[in-house]
This record gives sequence, structure tokens and C-alpha cells, in this order.
Amino acid sequence: MTAAQNIATIERLYAAMDRHDGEAMAACYAPGATFTDPVFVGLTDGEPQDMWRMLVGRSRDMTVELVEHGADGEEWGTARWIARYTFGQTDRPVVNDVRSEFRFDPAGLIVMQRDEFDFWRWARQALGPVGLLLGWTPVLKHSVRDKARAGLAAYRDT
Repeated sequence: MTAAQNIATIERLYAAMDRHDGEAMAACYAPGATFTDPVFVGLTDGEPQDMWRMLVGRSRDMTVELVEHGADGEEWGTARWIARYTFGQTDRPVVNDVRSEFRFDPAGLIVMQRDEFDFWRWARQALGPVGLLLGWTPVLKHSVRDKARAGLAAYRDT
């Protein structure tokens, strides 16, 4: 595995996200890959791939900018990317600045992805006054997580 191989996977992932190609995104992940972020916590067993298929499939207007990225010659990589989209449940515009950490397998596929973003900032944009008032609370964060998890489960059942 080389740093160039891992960097190419990162670039493929975000280029596919920008063109709303869930299948190409899913192809960047190893079969047993894991994913976690402030909303989708502890995804595994094909869930990360299906999460991206669901999210890009539902998005009307998402654009993605890969701001910076890199990888070592072993198994680790990072990215900072910005997603701009309309949050479907509220029709509110969102600009989400995300930092990702990856671990890759020897073939250059993602086996672990951990994304971080400011949940309160996201909630203020996506949910409006409710997010502003309650976005910092564990109650709202758990409610959003539960709804996201239920949406993914429903998507996988179809």
C-alpha cells in the first residue's frame, strides 16, 4: 500500500459524493468497514456504504469541496471537506465543514472512517431555532441520531 493509493481513494470518494454517485462511494470501502460521525454512530456490516447511497440519493443539490487531504505510506489518511446542501426535512441550507480520519486495507480500501464536525453549528443551520436553542444538548443529538439510524434501517429494508 502506498500513500498515493490511499490519496487516490480519498479523492475518488469525494469526487463520487460531489456527483451523487453512491455506488462509486460504496466501492471505496472494504466489506467490513466501519463509520462514525456525530449523527451516524458505529456503522458497520455494509451500513457505511448504504448510508452514502441513501444520503447522495436523496440530495437534490449537494456539492462537495475537498479542501485538503493526505495519507501516509501505511494505513492512515485524513481529509477536510465542505458539503453544501439543503437539509431535506426543513429545506434549510447547510454548509458543513467536516474533518475525516481514515484507515485503509492493503488494497487501498477504507476499513474505518471517523468524521468530526460541529454538531451545534450543523443543528443551527439544519434545524433553525430548535437547533439554535437545543443543538448543544444531548437530548437533541440523541434524537437526531435515532432518526438518522431509523432512516438508514428503513432504507436498507427496501
